[in-house]
Amino acid sequence: MTISVFDCSMIHLPRIANRAGNITPVNNSREIPFDVKRVFYLYDIPGGESRGAHAHKECHQFLVAASGAFEVLLDDGHTKRLVQLNRPYIGLHIPPGIWASEINFSSGAICLVMASHAYDEKDYIRDYESYKQYVNTDH
Repeated sequence: MTISVFDCSMIHLPRIANRAGNITPVNNSREIPFDVKRVFYLYDIPGGESRGAHAHKECHQFLVAASGAFEVLLDDGHTKRLVQLNRPYIGLHIPPGIWASEINFSSGAICLVMASHAYDEKDYIRDYESYKQYVNTDH
């Protein structure tokens, strides 16, 4: 099965409004299409820096701009797609097999990441040439 950047989906999360502020719940396999096994967030990213620039073999990720804004450059080895995240109630589901880079962070941006797997270095493809070989072979 070939994965495409168009298999990455923007998902609107529930937003419960209140005069004292909003809340957005995220439940396993309800609002997002997998069970969360790990949560982490990126912050204090200097202007002009990028993060990510890797792919996963098995892990799904769901990214949310918890604060501020940033862009995600998605790449399936053939097609590239640029997505902007700038609302804390809209997230991006990135299935395994997609090369993703988080770029153009606004000042004070926080990127919240929910992952389907615990950290496992063997699941990462960190070299782009190796990634291109990976997507062009059966695995």
